[in-house]
Amino acid sequence: MKYLVIALTVVLASCSASPSASQLAQRQTFTDVVTNRAGSGPEIEVRFYGGPSLYYPLMAVWLEDEQGGYIQTLFVPKAIATRVFKYGSNASGKWVEAAKRAPQTLPYWSHKRGIRAPDGHFMPDPESPVTDAYSGAAPTTSFVLKTRADKALPGKFRVMFEVNQNWDWNEYWTNDKYPDDMNYLNNAQPSLVYEGSVDMNDLRSGYVLRPAGHGHPTGATGELFTDLGTITTALQIADSIVVRVSKN
Repeated sequence: MKYLVIALTVVLASCSASPSASQLAQRQTFTDVVTNRAGSGPEIEVRFYGGPSLYYPLMAVWLEDEQGGYIQTLFVPKAIATRVFKYGSNASGKWVEAAKRAPQTLPYWSHKRGIRAPDGHFMPDPESPVTDAYSGAAPTTSFVLKTRADKALPGKFRVMFEVNQNWDWNEYWTNDKYPDDMNYLNNAQPSLVYEGSVDMNDLRSGYVLRPAGHGHPTGATGELFTDLGTITTALQIADSIVVRVSKN
């Protein structure tokens, strides 16, 4: 069996503080995540190596065709798939599990998925959830996603990865940037989007990739913003991401 190796490498900024023991444990521990066991397409492995800023991220992994058209989701955390978050509400003064809308979390993926809920948002809801086959517990450490495509893929396609963490402010993404938008106030630096192109007819030993851009800071649109000059610690959530695709 042949494998195509895709390395998504991030140029990291230097850290001003030493990581805590728990942060090191998050980066050095690997969690196995398995989805879409019933798929009949190529096997795909996504190995996410956490970086110095890794701290309970949310992410989406999906496939697109060469023109950027959505093919399918490979993985999203259960909270995104169902919109029920462990820390969904603190209305009582204590954080409890509850349903909530979070369009700012993974806006590029959700708009690519293209299913609009009755409230106008593109994030999944009970009427348009992501099925259990493609979801699971949100990994809080480095992880290995083992999955497969639903069916045979086009000769050329893209593996996409979007990741986000709450409340990671910096000198540009400050809490007074959109003071009246609660979606932004729960977000700070926007989601980061990574991509890698796969040519099943011209497999190479490895591909070094770069981040493609960031999502909308409030989730209002599915636009990809390619200027990453204002992004700092969010670029350190991932150290690298390696994808292996089998050739059936």
